[in-house]
Order: sequence, then structure tokens, then C-alpha cells
Amino acid sequence: MAISTKSLDYEQAGQVYEGFLAMPEGTPKAVVVIAHAWGGPGEFDQGKAKMLAEWGYAAFAMDVYGKGKRGETVEECQALMNPLASNRAELQSRLQFGLETAKKESGCDKASAIGFCFGGLSVLDMARAGMAVDGVASFHGLLGAPGNTDGNKVKAKVLVLHGWDDPMAKPEDVLTFSKEMSEAGADWQLHAYGGTMHAFTNPGANDPDFGTVYNPAAERRSLAALKDFLSEIYG
Repeated sequence: MAISTKSLDYEQAGQVYEGFLAMPEGTPKAVVVIAHAWGGPGEFDQGKAKMLAEWGYAAFAMDVYGKGKRGETVEECQALMNPLASNRAELQSRLQFGLETAKKESGCDKASAIGFCFGGLSVLDMARAGMAVDGVASFHGLLGAPGNTDGNKVKAKVLVLHGWDDPMAKPEDVLTFSKEMSEAGADWQLHAYGGTMHAFTNPGANDPDFGTVYNPAAERRSLAALKDFLSEIYG
């Protein structure tokens, strides 16, 4: 399928953000918003946007840091992520604006969201906060609740794709999350991959001491699960 792509700037509260839109031929089934990992958006997210466009969806890789704010080292990435990880209301505001921009730029009323690592946390917060998404899929995401959505019902379908040996989301975190989702009345599912660490979809991840290791089998399985999840929602 021929797809079209473009980079675009969008602005909220005086801060410019850098988005990337991929469009399929014809009418998209919906728009899928992509939330980035802790280093900020880049080629990885653009690749996922193109993949989703080939599946027939519009895709918008959003930016919650601001144009040009990107991390290379662990320290740089933490310096970008931590202020938002510790201020989830601000993160949720930026995610909501990214979602609105995605709908406007794609011309789609229906939307879902996927995210990787920090982006996994981000899309789970979109569901927890009751944003207008039909489904969210977290890839090796952080699972901790934000603290400002307690008691909310989760209407979006939730898919969590998780490496069982992820040191950043341990088995006890998975149990806490499953209890949270059940109490919120969510339609939720969790796929755990054995022998699999954090960042398993990222071919550049190769730091077992830090807990980030690429796993091509888990990557393939997780993307197949995503395709099925979106097909279930949109037909």
C-alpha cells in the first residue's frame, strides 16, 4: 500500500511539539497515536507509524517533550522523562493535546493509542484519565498508577505486552496493575513473554545489566497481538 508521511509542528501553551503523521491510501479505519519512549520521538516511532499506515490506519507519532528536546544518554533521558513521570497531570494534558492534534490532522474521529516504555505508561494514563480512545496498547511499559485517576472507570480496551523479566515492571507490579484494571471495570488483557526484559521491541537495546534487551520473538508476537487487537476494535 502506498502511504504518505509528513512531519508537523503543533503548539500548546507556548511550547512547540514535533509530530509525524503517516496516512494510508483511501479512508483510514481510525488514527493510532504513538507515544514515545524516554529518549523522545524519533525514527523508531516513525517506523511504527508507517507500519500502522500499511495496516490501513492513520498514525500520529506525538511528542510530549517539545521540539528538539531529545535524549541520548541515560542521564539525558531521565532528565527529560522524570519531570513528567512525577507530574502525571501535566503529562496527561500533553497527551490529550497530542490526541486532539492527531484527530484533527488525520481527519479521524476514532482513535486508539500505543506506546513503548515511558510511552506505555503514557497510553495507560490516557485510558485511566478517560480520554477519547477506543483502545490502548502498552509495549514494555511502566505500570504504576498515576494517583490522580483513582476510582475512574476505564472504558478503553487495554492491551499490555510485557516482558516477564522486566526489572522496571516486576511481577508484583503486574498483580497490582491487574487489580487496578479489574476494579476500574476495564476490558483488559496482558501478554507476558518469558525470558524477556525491558525494551524488547527496540533492536538497539542490548544492556542486560540495565535490563534492556531486544527480543525478536517477543517483538514479533507483540506486534501480531497489536494487529489482532486493533482488528477486534475496528474490524
